Amino acid sequence: MPHQQSRLDLFIDRMVSQRACLDAAIAQTSGMAGPVFELGLGNGRTYHHMILRIQDRPVYVFERAVASHPDSTPPEDRLILGDVRETLPAALDRFGATASLIHADLGGHNREKNDAFARLVSPLIEPLLAEGGLMVSSDRMYFETLAEQPLPEGAVPGRCFIYRR
Repeated sequence: MPHQQSRLDLFIDRMVSQRACLDAAIAQTSGMAGPVFELGLGNGRTYHHMILRIQDRPVYVFERAVASHPDSTPPEDRLILGDVRETLPAALDRFGATASLIHADLGGHNREKNDAFARLVSPLIEPLLAEGGLMVSSDRMYFETLAEQPLPEGAVPGRCFIYRR
Protein backbone atom coordinates (compact mmCIF):
# COMPACT_ATOMS: atom_id res chain seq x y z
CA MET A 1 0.00 0.00 0.00
CA PRO A 2 1.51 3.39 -0.96
CA HIS A 3 2.42 5.73 1.87
CA GLN A 4 -0.23 8.39 2.32
CA GLN A 5 0.88 11.73 3.77
CA SER A 6 -0.96 12.94 6.83
CA ARG A 7 -2.50 16.41 6.81
CA LEU A 8 0.29 17.39 9.24
CA ASP A 9 2.95 16.20 6.76
CA LEU A 10 1.26 18.12 3.95
CA PHE A 11 1.11 21.28 6.11
CA ILE A 12 4.79 20.97 7.06
CA ASP A 13 5.76 20.46 3.40
CA ARG A 14 3.79 23.59 2.48
CA MET A 15 5.37 25.71 5.24
CA VAL A 16 8.93 24.51 4.55
CA SER A 17 8.42 25.08 0.82
CA GLN A 18 6.87 28.51 1.34
CA ARG A 19 9.81 29.64 3.47
CA ALA A 20 12.42 28.24 1.06
CA CYS A 21 10.72 29.84 -1.96
CA LEU A 22 10.15 33.19 -0.25
CA ASP A 23 13.73 33.37 1.00
CA ALA A 24 15.08 32.51 -2.47
CA ALA A 25 12.77 35.06 -4.15
CA ILE A 26 13.65 37.78 -1.63
CA ALA A 27 17.37 37.18 -2.28
CA GLN A 28 16.93 37.09 -6.08
CA THR A 29 14.93 40.35 -6.16
CA SER A 30 16.99 42.23 -3.54
CA GLY A 31 18.47 44.61 -6.11
CA MET A 32 15.07 45.65 -7.43
CA ALA A 33 13.34 48.86 -6.32
CA GLY A 34 9.68 47.97 -6.84
CA PRO A 35 7.19 47.23 -4.06
CA VAL A 36 6.42 43.78 -2.69
CA PHE A 37 2.82 42.54 -2.65
CA GLU A 38 1.45 40.01 -0.17
CA LEU A 39 -1.87 38.69 -1.47
CA GLY A 40 -3.81 37.45 1.53
CA LEU A 41 -2.71 38.22 5.08
CA GLY A 42 -4.38 35.48 7.09
CA ASN A 43 -2.79 35.49 10.52
CA GLY A 44 0.24 37.31 9.10
CA ARG A 45 3.01 34.69 9.39
CA THR A 46 4.42 35.15 5.88
CA TYR A 47 3.97 38.93 6.04
CA HIS A 48 5.95 39.00 9.30
CA HIS A 49 8.63 36.78 7.72
CA MET A 50 8.90 39.13 4.74
CA ILE A 51 9.07 42.42 6.64
CA LEU A 52 11.90 41.02 8.78
CA ARG A 53 13.86 40.16 5.61
CA ILE A 54 12.89 43.00 3.25
CA GLN A 55 14.19 46.34 4.50
CA ASP A 56 14.66 48.15 1.21
CA ARG A 57 11.17 47.86 -0.35
CA PRO A 58 7.65 48.58 0.92
CA VAL A 59 5.46 45.52 1.49
CA TYR A 60 1.79 46.06 0.64
CA VAL A 61 -0.86 43.61 1.80
CA PHE A 62 -4.06 42.85 -0.13
CA GLU A 63 -6.77 41.43 2.14
CA ARG A 64 -10.55 41.34 2.47
CA ALA A 65 -10.58 41.86 6.23
CA VAL A 66 -7.71 41.96 8.72
CA ALA A 67 -7.63 39.10 11.24
CA SER A 68 -3.89 38.88 11.84
CA HIS A 69 -1.75 38.69 14.96
CA PRO A 70 -0.99 42.27 16.18
CA ASP A 71 2.76 41.80 15.47
CA SER A 72 1.88 40.82 11.91
CA THR A 73 -0.57 43.57 10.98
CA PRO A 74 0.64 46.05 8.36
CA PRO A 75 0.35 49.80 8.87
CA GLU A 76 -2.81 51.27 7.37
CA ASP A 77 -0.94 52.96 4.52
CA ARG A 78 0.39 49.54 3.37
CA LEU A 79 -2.95 47.74 3.57
CA ILE A 80 -5.19 47.44 0.51
CA LEU A 81 -8.59 46.21 1.66
CA GLY A 82 -11.22 44.61 -0.55
CA ASP A 83 -11.81 41.82 -3.01
CA VAL A 84 -8.68 41.10 -5.11
CA ARG A 85 -10.84 41.09 -8.25
CA GLU A 86 -11.20 44.84 -7.65
CA THR A 87 -8.04 45.74 -5.70
CA LEU A 88 -5.56 44.12 -8.14
CA PRO A 89 -6.78 46.08 -11.20
CA ALA A 90 -6.80 49.25 -9.02
CA ALA A 91 -3.21 48.45 -7.97
CA LEU A 92 -2.19 48.29 -11.63
CA ASP A 93 -3.54 51.83 -12.08
CA ARG A 94 -1.72 52.96 -8.92
CA PHE A 95 1.63 51.15 -9.22
CA GLY A 96 1.92 49.99 -12.85
CA ALA A 97 4.11 46.98 -13.64
CA THR A 98 6.55 47.67 -10.79
CA ALA A 99 6.21 44.84 -8.24
CA SER A 100 9.56 43.18 -7.57
CA LEU A 101 7.98 40.29 -5.69
CA ILE A 102 4.41 39.05 -5.29
CA HIS A 103 3.46 36.31 -2.85
CA ALA A 104 0.07 34.61 -2.83
CA ASP A 105 -1.26 32.01 -0.46
CA LEU A 106 -4.90 32.53 -1.33
CA GLY A 107 -6.17 28.99 -1.48
CA GLY A 108 -8.15 26.97 1.00
CA HIS A 109 -8.38 23.21 1.44
CA ASN A 110 -10.44 22.50 -1.68
CA ARG A 111 -8.09 21.89 -4.64
CA GLU A 112 -10.76 22.43 -7.32
CA LYS A 113 -11.79 25.77 -5.76
CA ASN A 114 -8.12 26.80 -5.40
CA ASP A 115 -7.47 25.98 -9.06
CA ALA A 116 -10.54 27.93 -10.22
CA PHE A 117 -9.45 30.92 -8.11
CA ALA A 118 -5.86 30.69 -9.45
CA ARG A 119 -7.25 30.81 -13.01
CA LEU A 120 -9.35 33.85 -12.08
CA VAL A 121 -6.56 35.88 -10.40
CA SER A 122 -3.59 34.93 -12.62
CA PRO A 123 -4.44 37.51 -15.32
CA LEU A 124 -4.98 40.15 -12.59
CA ILE A 125 -1.60 39.44 -10.96
CA GLU A 126 0.51 39.02 -14.11
CA PRO A 127 0.55 42.68 -15.30
CA LEU A 128 1.69 43.95 -11.86
CA LEU A 129 5.09 42.22 -11.97
CA ALA A 130 8.13 44.21 -13.07
CA GLU A 131 10.62 42.85 -15.59
CA GLY A 132 12.76 40.33 -13.67
CA GLY A 133 10.23 40.22 -10.82
CA LEU A 134 9.16 37.00 -9.12
CA MET A 135 5.79 35.56 -8.13
CA VAL A 136 5.68 32.94 -5.36
CA SER A 137 2.45 31.00 -4.98
CA SER A 138 1.15 28.09 -2.94
CA ASP A 139 -0.96 27.11 -5.97
CA ARG A 140 -0.09 26.54 -9.61
CA MET A 141 -0.89 29.75 -11.50
CA TYR A 142 -1.85 30.35 -15.12
CA PHE A 143 0.35 33.02 -16.66
CA GLU A 144 0.93 33.78 -20.33
CA THR A 145 4.18 35.75 -20.01
CA LEU A 146 5.74 34.46 -16.77
CA ALA A 147 8.03 31.42 -16.75
CA GLU A 148 7.90 28.81 -13.99
CA GLN A 149 11.25 28.62 -12.18
CA PRO A 150 13.05 25.69 -10.57
CA LEU A 151 12.43 25.38 -6.84
CA PRO A 152 15.20 26.18 -4.38
CA GLU A 153 16.78 23.53 -2.19
CA GLY A 154 14.45 22.49 0.61
CA ALA A 155 11.22 23.14 -1.28
CA VAL A 156 8.87 20.22 -1.95
CA PRO A 157 7.67 19.99 -5.57
CA GLY A 158 3.98 20.79 -5.95
CA ARG A 159 3.74 22.62 -2.61
CA CYS A 160 4.98 26.01 -3.86
CA PHE A 161 5.62 27.59 -7.25
CA ILE A 162 7.88 30.42 -8.47
CA TYR A 163 7.35 32.40 -11.68
CA ARG A 164 9.56 35.10 -13.29
CA ARG A 165 8.74 37.87 -15.74
